[in-house]
Amino acid sequence: MKSGFVRVLHLPLLLLLVVRSADSRCFCQVTGNLDDCTCDVETIDSFNNQQLFPKLQKLLQSDYFRFYKVNLDKPCPFWVVQSHCGLRDCAVKPCSPVSPLLVTYTKLKTGRENSALLFTSKETKEALLGWNKYDDDAERFCVADDEESPDAQYVDLLLNPERYTGYKGPEAWHIWNSIYEENCFKPYTVQRPLTNNPYQSSTGDEVEIICLSGQCVEKRAFYRLISGLHASINIHLSARYLLEDSWHQKWGHNVAEFRQRFDEELTAGEGPKRLRNLYFLYLIELRALAKVLPFFEQKSFQLYTGRPEKDREQKELLLQVLQLTRSFPLHFDETLLFAGDEKEAAKLKEDIRLSFLNISRIMDCVGCFKCRLWGKLQTQGLGTALKILFSAHQIEALPTSGNQRPSFKLSRQEIVSLFNAFGRISTSISELKNFRRLLAEER
Repeated sequence: MKSGFVRVLHLPLLLLLVVRSADSRCFCQVTGNLDDCTCDVETIDSFNNQQLFPKLQKLLQSDYFRFYKVNLDKPCPFWVVQSHCGLRDCAVKPCSPVSPLLVTYTKLKTGRENSALLFTSKETKEALLGWNKYDDDAERFCVADDEESPDAQYVDLLLNPERYTGYKGPEAWHIWNSIYEENCFKPYTVQRPLTNNPYQSSTGDEVEIICLSGQCVEKRAFYRLISGLHASINIHLSARYLLEDSWHQKWGHNVAEFRQRFDEELTAGEGPKRLRNLYFLYLIELRALAKVLPFFEQKSFQLYTGRPEKDREQKELLLQVLQLTRSFPLHFDETLLFAGDEKEAAKLKEDIRLSFLNISRIMDCVGCFKCRLWGKLQTQGLGTALKILFSAHQIEALPTSGNQRPSFKLSRQEIVSLFNAFGRISTSISELKNFRRLLAEER
C-alpha cells in the first residue's frame, strides 16, 4: 500500500518540481543578436519601450485608425466550421449607423448599454463609406474584404480589444495546424507531432516545432514571421486574461498562462525561440513603416475624417511616428531576400505571396469572432508590410505632382491594418517587460 501510494504521488510531485524550476528561471529574458539580422534584442527593447510605443499608441486611438471595416461572415473556404464560439467574450460589437451619426453599443453583463460616439459629422461617415478599394491583386499578400459587401461592418477596435476569450481546443488547434503544416515551408523529411492531445491546452503551440536547418533565408524568414505573429497573439491573450468574472470583470496578466506558452521546459525548448521570432517580426514591420514614409509625405494624402484641423494634427503625428521608425539604427536589410537568380527569386517570391494569401483565407475559418477580427487585421497588416518591402522601386518612383498616376498605393484598409498590426507587436514587446517584472516578483 505504501509503495503504491508513493507511485500515485510521483507524477504530481514531478509536475510540481517542473513548475518550481520554471519559477526559478527568467526564460523570457531573451538577449543578444537575432538570426539573419544585425540587430540585437536590447536595442529593440530600448527603442520600442522608451520612444516608439507611446507615440504609436496615441496615433492608434484616433478616429482614422480605430475603425476597421471587416466581413466576419465569410464562410470558411477549406472545411466546414461545425460551430461558432458561443462564449460571451468571443462576440464582436460592430458600429451601427443611427441618423447622421454612427454609434456603437456594447452590452454589459448587467444588461445595461454603453454608447460611444464614433463620428461627429455626416460628412465623416459618408467619406469613410464612400472610399473605393484600390484593386492591386498582382501585389496583394492577403485576401481583401469587399468594403461594399452588405456583410462588412465597421468595428471600433478600442471597444473590441484583443484579449483572452476562452477559444481553444480542437478548432483552435486545427487553425494553427493548417497554417504551420500546409503553408509554412519545411523540408519534406521533417515530421512534426500533429496529434491533437485533448489534455493539452490546444492553443496551437504544440504544432509549431520545426527544423529550419538547410532552409534558404527567405523560407526561414517566412516561417519566423508566422511564428512571431503566433507568439505576439499569445502574449496579448496572457496579458489581457479574464482573472475574475463576477458582477465586474477583471482583466490582467496571467503569469501561469504566459509560462505555459513560453517556458523553455514546458514547451520542449520552443518558447524562447518563439519570443526571438517575435522580435524578428517587429524588425520586418518596422522596416516596412520606415520604407513607406514617402507615400504618406505626399501632399495629396490625408487622414480624412471630416474634421480638417484634427486631420492635419493626426497626419503630423503619423509622420512623426514614421520618421521615428527611420531613426532606428539597426534596420533589417531586405535586400538579403530574393537576391539570387532572378527567375528563381521571382518564383520564390510568388510562392511566398500565395502561401501568405492562403493563410489570410484560413482566418475565415476561426470560430471565435473576436479572434477572427484580430486575426484578419494582423494578417492583413503583415501582408501590407510585405507588399511595401517588395515594392521599393514603386515607392521610390512616386510622382512629385498630382498630375501623374501613382506607382504605389495603399487602401484605407491596408493602412489601418498596417499600423494596428504593428501596434499589436509593439504592445507585445512592451508586455514582455511587464512579464519579466512579474516573474521576478514571484521568485
